[in-house]
Order: sequence, then structure tokens, then C-alpha cells
Amino acid sequence: MSPTIPPLAAKLDGLRSSAIRDLLKLTGRTEIISLAGGLPDAELMPRARLAEAAEAALSGNGCLQYTESPGWGPLREVLVRRESQRLGRAVELDEVFVTHGSQQALSLLAEVLLDPGALVIVEDPAYVGALQVFRAAGARIVGVPLDAEGMRLDVLTELLARGERPALVHTVSNFHNPGGVTMSSRRRREIAELADAHGFWVIEDDPYGELWFDSPAPAPVAAYSRNVIRLSSASKILSPSLRVGWMVAPDRVCRAVEMLKQGADLCGSALTQQIATDLLSDESWLAGHTDTVRTTYGDRAKSLVNAVRTRFGDRVSCSDAAGGMFVWAEFTDGTDTKQLLPRALDAGVAFVPGSAFAVDTDYGHAMRMCFTTSDAATLDEAIARLARAAT
Repeated sequence: MSPTIPPLAAKLDGLRSSAIRDLLKLTGRTEIISLAGGLPDAELMPRARLAEAAEAALSGNGCLQYTESPGWGPLREVLVRRESQRLGRAVELDEVFVTHGSQQALSLLAEVLLDPGALVIVEDPAYVGALQVFRAAGARIVGVPLDAEGMRLDVLTELLARGERPALVHTVSNFHNPGGVTMSSRRRREIAELADAHGFWVIEDDPYGELWFDSPAPAPVAAYSRNVIRLSSASKILSPSLRVGWMVAPDRVCRAVEMLKQGADLCGSALTQQIATDLLSDESWLAGHTDTVRTTYGDRAKSLVNAVRTRFGDRVSCSDAAGGMFVWAEFTDGTDTKQLLPRALDAGVAFVPGSAFAVDTDYGHAMRMCFTTSDAATLDEAIARLARAAT
């Protein structure tokens, strides 16, 4: 008699794997120049400084033991200083919670803030990791389009006027993934005012804020309202493998997240949190390191945009990258990027079709390209291969 196979949870029925993660399986071949990933450049990660901090941490036994669920105390104190400076107000220790990367914070917040069927507003195109989290939570997701100033708040205001009541609004305010745009100061104030007036949460997802090229990003949305929960991470400036992210949120949110985190993984890694504390607290060294990363990425971003405009001309509309890791481009001649991708892979270059980030709009003519892991010559060759594939 065949065994009866037990079912999986019904909430998995509507989920799908990330198109980007699936694509990365195909782009591991050395002959392919990948513009598809969202990876910082490992060559710019501070190996020697990380090793020095690890050795210092391992000189005692504390880093080998469990740590507090909200994060190692000295790391939270460092984050209190950094976030107080960024927000222009005193951030309390109880408002800072360390997570296993900022993605875990997003996942835990979805459990804390959302009931099944709750309305979540996201930017369209949207960050894929957020879509996965909100779909898993059983949320009803509505997209609001982007323009050069970020999320279109006129559209959000119309939704509110029609009686829609979001539980939360998610925004990647700085150097948007995938759109590349940054929310203007005016809209940051406006969305905070809407959150206060209508009683919804804003999750300000900010992993790229320190990767500005010419001038810093505006003050965070969280500077204008306590209804804004701010997420950030050490992954883009130090190393993703540390898995150190954090959120700044009201104490009652942090305590709710703490209960769920205890059930998920008890606590983060005392070792990597101590390493992160060492590097984040070394302000002089960190400033120099971050400047190097900014300069390198800025040069690469300009090289990629210049290559696209030189090779494609008016056939492709391309964003100017002022920071972050991505360029968003759209074919103006009707080229379907999902159909283009197999030809591009055959030509030796990869990108992510815009449809991977779609919510309510198709984005079938768009693509996201990452410029962080290739030098100028390689980026130029990548676009040359893309141009050949698109002929």
C-alpha cells in the first residue's frame, strides 16, 4: 500500500521562486557576463579588515555563545549613534533591532503587521524580495507607479480617497531596486504625512542609501514620522556574508518582532555581529572604505549608461544612476525583453527582464542591469553583446 503523502501549507500555492535567483543558476558559466545579479563586488570587500575584526572577536569566548534576540548590545549602541545622526533625532536603544540581514526584518514585519488579505501598497516595478514576503503573508498587493521623484503619491492619494486602507506601504526610497530612482524630499514628507493622517505603516527599505555617487540621498522618510519603520544593512558596504541588518521601529514593534524571531532562530550570530560592530564603529576607516566603493561603483554606473546610449541610441531609454547598484532601461521599439533574454544568453550576456518586477504593469519592454561587479571594459563588452542579440 502506497503511503499517504501529507500536504504542504495552502499559502504556498500562490508563491513562485524568484526569477532573479533562478536566472543566477544559468549565469554561473564563466563565458557569460552577468548584469543580472544584485551582488556587491567581492573585490571591494575589506578582507584584511574583516579578518582583523574576526581575530579580535575570537580572542574571547563571548562571540561563540548565543546573544540577545534583539542583537548584541554594543552593535545596537553603534547603530543608535548612526541612526540618530541620520534621522536627526535621538533614537532609543529599544527602537533598534538587529536581524539576519534586512530581508529577515521584512519577513518578520510582515508577520507582525499583516493579517491575511491585508492591503499592501508597493512601488511598481517592485523589489522582488518584498513581493515574495508579502505574497507569503497572504496580503492583497497593489502597485503604485514610479516616476523620477519616486513613488507617485498622487496615485496613492487617489487610492486612499476611494476608501482603500493599506496596512502598510513599502518603499525603496534611495536608488530604487529595480527602478534606480530616489524619492524626492518633498514626497518623503508627504508620504509621512499620509501615514500619520490615515494610520498606516511605511516600511522604508534602505540597503543602498550609503552608495551615493555625487551627493547624499535626502533625509530618510523615517525622519518625518514614527509610523515609518526603517530597514538597513551592512551587506552593501561591508559584506553580505555577515548577514547583519537592522530596523529602527517603535518599541512595541520591536518587541513583537522579538517574539517571532525567538521562534525562528533564537538570535543572530554573536561572531558576525561583533565583527560588524568593530568595522561600523571605526568611523575614519569606514568613511575611507565607503568612499572607495562609491567612487568605483559611480565610475561603473557611468560606463554602463554610456555604453547603452552609445550602442542603442534612442532605441533604449536608460535611467541615470545617481547611486545604488542598478540601471533600469526600456526599449522604445517594442522589443520584448523576456524573449530577448535567451538570445542574450547565447550571445554571452545576462540581464533581468522587467516582467520579474511587475505588479500591475507588464514592463515587457524593460530590463534591470547591475553594474557593480564588472569594470568599464567588461560592461562595454556586455552591452556590445546585448546589441548583437537585439538586432
